[in-house]
Amino acid sequence: MAQEAATTQVAPAAGESLNPAPERRPVFVDRTADFGLTIGSGPVAWGDINNDGWPDLYAGGAVWINNLGMNGNTPPAFTRIAAPGNGLIADLNNDGIGDLVSISPIAIYIGHLGEDGMRFDKLALPELPETVCRGAVVGDFNNDGFLDVYFGGYENWEKQVTYPSFMLLSTQGAGFSLRIMTSEHRSRGVTACDFDEDGDLDIYVSNYRLQPNLLWVNDGSGDFSDKAEHFNVIATSEAFRGGHSIGACWGDFDNDGHFDLFAGNFAHVDSRGDQPKNRFLRSRGPTHGWTFEDLAECGVWYQESYASPACADFDNDTRLDLFFTTVYADASFGHKNYPVLYRNTSGDDAWSFADVTDGSGLEKLPPTYQAAWADVDGDGRLDLVTAGRLYMNVGTSDAQYLGVRLQGDGTTINKQAVGAQARIALPDGQILSRQVELGTGEGNANSPILHFGLGSFTGPVTVAILWPNGKTQSVVVPAVGRTIDVQYADESEDGWPE
Repeated sequence: MAQEAATTQVAPAAGESLNPAPERRPVFVDRTADFGLTIGSGPVAWGDINNDGWPDLYAGGAVWINNLGMNGNTPPAFTRIAAPGNGLIADLNNDGIGDLVSISPIAIYIGHLGEDGMRFDKLALPELPETVCRGAVVGDFNNDGFLDVYFGGYENWEKQVTYPSFMLLSTQGAGFSLRIMTSEHRSRGVTACDFDEDGDLDIYVSNYRLQPNLLWVNDGSGDFSDKAEHFNVIATSEAFRGGHSIGACWGDFDNDGHFDLFAGNFAHVDSRGDQPKNRFLRSRGPTHGWTFEDLAECGVWYQESYASPACADFDNDTRLDLFFTTVYADASFGHKNYPVLYRNTSGDDAWSFADVTDGSGLEKLPPTYQAAWADVDGDGRLDLVTAGRLYMNVGTSDAQYLGVRLQGDGTTINKQAVGAQARIALPDGQILSRQVELGTGEGNANSPILHFGLGSFTGPVTVAILWPNGKTQSVVVPAVGRTIDVQYADESEDGWPE
């Protein structure tokens, strides 16, 4: 029997609702110009860079500071700060201020916040191998309390060169050491999850050129071995060793408490048969050794140029939905490719996803690798940045939600609590799980504030937390419809409550 976890009452945090709760079918409105944003076409990442409780955006050679918490709907909604590169926001030195992990070119910039505003200083790194990088993920991979970075190495097609993937391991926030991971695979997106709930982060790498995807399983000390075949997550089909994978996303799609995986495959027509298409990979949990069941497409219809997926419960009905980009501008086999919004319509016995793009405000978007979710204005409705635009979710209904912002102590647990998981058990038997992640799809990042759609359930709720060191904690939330802060507590218990 699991030990009783520490229980804490929590108070409201920054990011309280400004508007009513969301409707079940989302409606998105392009507010890019209204907010003065110029996002560009590179990777996009949400993160709270100035520690004010609101998600900021790193995109287009700039950090866009979110002023909606301070100004409401009064301009300026965002303030632009010039910033080098494109990539991820991460607090690498545990000082509470966001730093920048640039993917292209590879570099790290330490953020400083003073009376004169934000500035970013380039950090000296060890000599790095020549590489081309399309995706990276941030996490505390050796559980020392500081964040590390995994960069996926891609290719030079003309020269037929495969570039190495490598990890930068933090030296207690002062710098980084280099570890080469592999030189054999042409990697695109990289994402991480403690899928086996053992208290350490594992890494999933989407590989291109019909190469098998990798699942780097962490032994707890930061040493990894590829076990994709053992756990059945290569995401391929008969006659192929692997697919043209571009991006993947972790999420508990069936609300059983365990993290499943969606692997996105760019799939050409091939004389050997259809190349591997998109795969939903369902976690079978601890009773089956954490292996995955391949459920195939589950209603995600074929387009050749699918690219970067991002999952989120944007209609707040408790189930994770899916937005999936495409990258071909011209017709492919007679059909123009467009990004698609899929609603999770699964029942108890079968998974299914329905195309709800029509009428959503996301129809016929241009080709893009961008997809990242955040509750930008704190109204409980998840908003989407994609194709160089910010689409605000403006639907209205009485569906409930809870936002959870987890915070480590900066010593045992990294300040951003990256790698932590949270669960909410609902009275109808559903167990909703979310994780703090920095890296999804291909080079993008959703907001690290966890978002739980609760449907008609109004609370109270108990949030159970699995911290990256394997300790657990629970908090009682009397009222939903808000965002709460939860800090790591020293009295946390061992074991993940069932």
